[in-house]
Amino acid sequence: MTRLFGNTNTTNKPWGTLKENGVGKFNDINENALKGIKDLGATHVWYTGVIEHAVITDYRKNGIRLDDADVVKGRAGSPYAIKDYYDVNPDMSVNVDQRLEEFEALIKRTHDQDLKVIIDFVPNHVAREYYSDKKPKGVKDLGEGDNLKKGFAPNNNFYYLPNESFVVPQDYKPLGGDKFPLADGKFKEVPAKVSGNGAVTPTPSVNDWFETVRLNYGVNHLSENGEKVFNIDGDVPSTWKKTLAILSYWAEKGVDGFRCDMAEMVPVEYWGWMIPQIKKINPNIRFIAEVYNPKEYKNYIFNGKFDYLYDKVGVYDTLRAVMENREGSSLAHLTKVWKDMDGFNNHMLRFLENHDEQRIASKEFSNDPILGVPGMAVSAALGSGPVMVYFGQEVGEPGAGKSGFSGNDGRTTIFDYWGVPEHQKWVNNHLYDGGQLSSEQRTLRKKYKDILKSVQQSDAFRKGNLIDLQQFNITNAHYNSDKIYSFIRYYGDESILVLANFSNKKDQLELIIPQIVTDKLNLSSEIKGKDLLSGQTINISIDKANESGIPLSIEPYQALYLAL
Repeated sequence: MTRLFGNTNTTNKPWGTLKENGVGKFNDINENALKGIKDLGATHVWYTGVIEHAVITDYRKNGIRLDDADVVKGRAGSPYAIKDYYDVNPDMSVNVDQRLEEFEALIKRTHDQDLKVIIDFVPNHVAREYYSDKKPKGVKDLGEGDNLKKGFAPNNNFYYLPNESFVVPQDYKPLGGDKFPLADGKFKEVPAKVSGNGAVTPTPSVNDWFETVRLNYGVNHLSENGEKVFNIDGDVPSTWKKTLAILSYWAEKGVDGFRCDMAEMVPVEYWGWMIPQIKKINPNIRFIAEVYNPKEYKNYIFNGKFDYLYDKVGVYDTLRAVMENREGSSLAHLTKVWKDMDGFNNHMLRFLENHDEQRIASKEFSNDPILGVPGMAVSAALGSGPVMVYFGQEVGEPGAGKSGFSGNDGRTTIFDYWGVPEHQKWVNNHLYDGGQLSSEQRTLRKKYKDILKSVQQSDAFRKGNLIDLQQFNITNAHYNSDKIYSFIRYYGDESILVLANFSNKKDQLELIIPQIVTDKLNLSSEIKGKDLLSGQTINISIDKANESGIPLSIEPYQALYLAL
């Protein structure tokens, strides 16, 4: 989260202003910061919340319209309520009038460290008061030219409720009860627009995405059947053309990828039309879809042309249930999860934390960051797609405290000005050397680094095939299939055995690897296994692997990457 990353202010006053709680700047992400990220094993940095969104802070002296607090969530605003697609958040600039240039300098600094840049694209909705003061000459704003008398028209950018006025949710207190000139419940919008989550009402609830309005891609969401009114071989709807121009603008500035918010809410035909055109600008540009419906995975990869999809409801949910020790949870379920992704497993982006999810170290999750070690070891190695680490995860940030609009729920706020305490210890007043970390935090960060470096540097992980060993050990009395997970990744002559322990106890196990597997991998009778994470060497008898099982020892909440 870019506005939190470099903030060293430790005040953390609930509902605090930018001046009180501070804010991270583009310039704070200096050469040392980027070297530290690179050293962790990263190849890309997703700068979350860069595009200009609605905020409470007043920048009128810089020619930026003041946003109405009645339709802004939190003091700092939601990064997903974008108000100008051709601009960046002024909060993060040292010189507001040079904000775009400061972000362009960050892109260059990132590239200079051999890292690539990802930013958000939020295609489904924008801020209620969308207005671009930075759009290039000749570009028309979203909504400009819309027919306000029609609820739906194929070339309207928004959906309207003619002759009705928008009403701010009655129980919404935008600034925690503080008095503020534009927090009066009198925000005016006539005709009312359909809210970002598709709430077709002029009186959305506080639980709706009321601060945003939904974009129209030629799908009549006001009708019962959601009729699609477009022809991808003809003159496509206005919203398609305008968003293509937006993405082209950022691609030409050197952005290397887009994480596409709630991609399933936009028709798959649009993605299949747009993504190839952006790849003409840069063939190596990457598109990541936030998706949650497994039935649509193949559609969005093969027809929508996405490079990667969120693996939330598969691997994340399965691992989290085990990490939380939920009743009925078992790592044995993971075999079915990845098998269901046969044919596109390597298109899945895996993670244990992001801005939407609760922190591993939070009391709402595991209450202990060490569980991230086996979780990340499995997530990073299960496929050849990317794996993601959220800032602060690698030092055990718990996301504690009620910051304002964001409650005390185990998440790091995306709506408020805030400092991230455990992460700040690594930032160490912008030295980014971990100077304030405890020995336990340093050890945890090194374990993340070892995992990420290993999967980055090994062809077996980057390109290889997968053999699941769980299925051969389900009935093994000396193997806890609920808390232990094992598989092999192989490519050419390289084979790596992955073993992860999600238990709080040291496990002495006997791992069966059937002869059909050892023959396929051409493993001789006596071999050595070297753990890429610790450097430890283990003697392995293949004869025992086929029969009674290899005797192995693994510490609580740890993992092995044994190169065979």
